[in-house]
Amino acid sequence: MTTKMIYQTQDHEGAIEVTDLNGVRSLHFGSFAQQSAMSLSKPDKLQLDYAIAMMSWLLFDEIDNDDILLMGLGGGSLAKYMLKELPHCRVEAVEYRSQVAEVAHAYFELPRDPRLNVVIDDGAHYMRERLTMQRNFYRIIMLDAYDSQGMAASLCNIDFFSMCKMMLKKEGILVVDLWNNGTQFKELFSWIGGLFEGKLLLLPVEGTVNVIGLFFNEDFPLYSRKLLQKRAIQLEKKYDLPFKRFLKDFIKHNPNFIDSVTCV
Repeated sequence: MTTKMIYQTQDHEGAIEVTDLNGVRSLHFGSFAQQSAMSLSKPDKLQLDYAIAMMSWLLFDEIDNDDILLMGLGGGSLAKYMLKELPHCRVEAVEYRSQVAEVAHAYFELPRDPRLNVVIDDGAHYMRERLTMQRNFYRIIMLDAYDSQGMAASLCNIDFFSMCKMMLKKEGILVVDLWNNGTQFKELFSWIGGLFEGKLLLLPVEGTVNVIGLFFNEDFPLYSRKLLQKRAIQLEKKYDLPFKRFLKDFIKHNPNFIDSVTCV
């Protein structure tokens, strides 16, 4: 089958394209790389492996009735999934490009839900404004703010991640899609790891350059490995996501696993 162009436009940042191929709708920013993807037959199911891995934080904190901040909306896959699967939570999604948000609603079935607030703003500016009003606000902060060139420059600095930590509740988790693309990955890992004093886990996404980083704030509760194994089995049935594999990969790729998130 050939790729079908569904929608195409241009804004101040460049091209925005929506394509269909083999039953999958994809969002592109002027390159072949998929920024978001949706199965046309199962629109609520997470399609891309990195997006699936971004939800691995549920293994450690199955929150209820709390606030989640999502930096980078894209086609809205993560926001849509959390609205469906976490029915008592509220999602604030910050997206720099207004037309991207419009495309998410029009072509990727992102609902206009009272529990979803889409803010059109630069992520760093948003954080500075919020910090003037309140700190320790979000239980989960998820950062997925890449285009074909990498992370936005205003976010790729230690000041931004310091603000993220200040906006995170003491028992919260910062979830970051880290591209393992050389210098930027090393800088991000060093900055964020230092801020969270090494209380972190990395989850490489097989076959991609994506590495999902989970950074645990100072009062995050510790779990026994036995309890995590039990939770992985339960959550896999509940959410239809590979939590047993997540746990196995966390242990495999993190020599600090026991010190970071487990207790005796």
